[in-house]
Amino acid sequence: MHFNLRKAVGIVAFPLLGSALIVGVAALPASAATWHDTALQAFNVPTTPAGTGATVNGVVAGSGQGSTLSFTAPNGEVFASPSFTVGSTDAKLTTSASGSLVLTSKGTATGSGTLTFTIKSANSNITCTAAETVAVSETAGTLGESSAPKAVPGETVAVSFVNDNSTGDVQFTGTVTGQSCTVTFSEQNLPAGLASGNPLVPGSAIPRTGASFYSGVGYTATDPLGSTFTGTFDLHVFGYQVQSQGNYGNEVNPFGNGLDVYQQHEYPGAIIAGWTATQADRATHFIRNNGTHSGAYQFEYAPGGSGSGLCVSDPGGGWGSDPLPDGLILTSCNTGPWQQFVPQSDGTLRNLATGLFVNPDGTGAQLRGGTAPSPWGGSVYTWTDYANLPG
Repeated sequence: MHFNLRKAVGIVAFPLLGSALIVGVAALPASAATWHDTALQAFNVPTTPAGTGATVNGVVAGSGQGSTLSFTAPNGEVFASPSFTVGSTDAKLTTSASGSLVLTSKGTATGSGTLTFTIKSANSNITCTAAETVAVSETAGTLGESSAPKAVPGETVAVSFVNDNSTGDVQFTGTVTGQSCTVTFSEQNLPAGLASGNPLVPGSAIPRTGASFYSGVGYTATDPLGSTFTGTFDLHVFGYQVQSQGNYGNEVNPFGNGLDVYQQHEYPGAIIAGWTATQADRATHFIRNNGTHSGAYQFEYAPGGSGSGLCVSDPGGGWGSDPLPDGLILTSCNTGPWQQFVPQSDGTLRNLATGLFVNPDGTGAQLRGGTAPSPWGGSVYTWTDYANLPG
């Protein structure tokens, strides 16, 4: 009669965050191919980023007396309450029409002045306005801009963000101060594997945890008029390394049972049992490494795709945690023959050191070495990639 090591049947939930995950990232095998991010966390996010006005650049026509400097709102907005401080230039604001402003030179002066105007949305459903100033220059009657339009001081955006631990996303929100219009967000200088968006969602970036994070990640908040507000923040990426197909999965018999680390005990001496192999159960995740003996394989415990440095072994006894002769356990990965398993032509697995077959003794029982395969077919194993394991 076999003994059942499992106390309860259930889905093992993968934690978004935690010290075990961080340690796993630090101990990843060199053979891993890609990364799977589980959570992002932003911090040091400026809540009042630097602002620049909507892009309203002047276009000069003609030269000398009668030359013009015209402005067109970028997205169908209209100009409101424009004014021009003449200063030492003789240009005059001669036209103020919907969607355009025109300055006209009246002489041949050389000097500068300031144009002040407000842009507001032509869409009555959007109550956004943006006050802008433009430094205007005049050289012998020819007009130009001595500096690009910029927001009038005091136009700000209030930004907030949430690190959602349930999804791993970072959600940004923002409004123009004193107005009811909202802003949209984009990110810049993201690590490879993350895409700009709001929310900012996990992808395939290389995780950096603890004191090691991605700094200088930028964000831009844009209001409906085209005014932008920018800031930089720091970003934690949490995740694990995933093995390429063919190397990450489990040896599964016709009854759906594969190698299983009892209760996910990640230490030398932990018992290897037979249990249903699934994507959800981290105890059934392994990396198949090429053995040092021709045709042999080594099976490294890899919960969530992260190599643990512990491999399946038939040490031939001598372990206090293994009361059964030739019971399979985890031991620190090495090149010895006890961790080398050779697939046979009939699908069975044979340990190189002991010459014994890997035999199950029912679901939940420790796997053991035997002189012959189990007659009921449970000793026949087929390597199954993680992607093909049941959810």
